[in-house]
Amino acid sequence: MQVSALMELKKKLKIFELLKYNSYWFKDLNRDPSNVRAFEASMKVKYRMRMTDKVSDAIDNIDIVSNVLSALK
Repeated sequence: MQVSALMELKKKLKIFELLKYNSYWFKDLNRDPSNVRAFEASMKVKYRMRMTDKVSDAIDNIDIVSNVLSALK
């Protein structure tokens, strides 16, 4: 893997850790280091790390808390 792609991945430790679990991406990143963005996007979708996922999770948590509080009344 080219040094520039490796340095870009190491800046984001969580994404770099996911590379270890999804090692099939090493082949693609070795062939074309510009696939770093595609790798990051793929991992964010797979592991629900996008902003929309975080907002959705927060809304779900608020809904659960409100349901529990209404059940306690």
